Amino acid sequence: MANLDDIDRRLLAELQNEGRVTNVELAHRVGLTAPPCLRRVRALEEEGVIKGYHAELDASKLGFAITVFAMVSLKSQAENALREFEEHMRGLPEVRECHMLNGEIDFILKIVSRDLQSFQEFLTSKLTPAPNVASVKTSLTIRTAKHEPGVPLE
Repeated sequence: MANLDDIDRRLLAELQNEGRVTNVELAHRVGLTAPPCLRRVRALEEEGVIKGYHAELDASKLGFAITVFAMVSLKSQAENALREFEEHMRGLPEVRECHMLNGEIDFILKIVSRDLQSFQEFLTSKLTPAPNVASVKTSLTIRTAKHEPGVPLE
């Protein structure tokens, strides 16, 4: 874990909440002047603590009405089979997250789709025939009670 002081943590919390804040405003919020604030942010970027900046989009307004979680079991857990599956998932834009698990299920995927018909097509033509897939169990989200990107910094 990076060696962060209180100012670094406040910088990260502010950027995590509002990635488009100006350096001048960010400096004001954490009690610095602009030049040292910018140096600290750049150092956090160079250390890889800040990996990037992203806009949060409203999926439904862009036509992606459903979110599905898929639990995938593989035929083999050999490292090359795991890597091949992960690489295939990276190439599917509908798959927004892919996490390897320990336990009965090998992977959990977060998938977005325009509608049930589109999801069914994705499931049968892209996910179930993916390399090394033994079984897929899916659950459609009904609603999201909490969506908090990032990590707790306080």
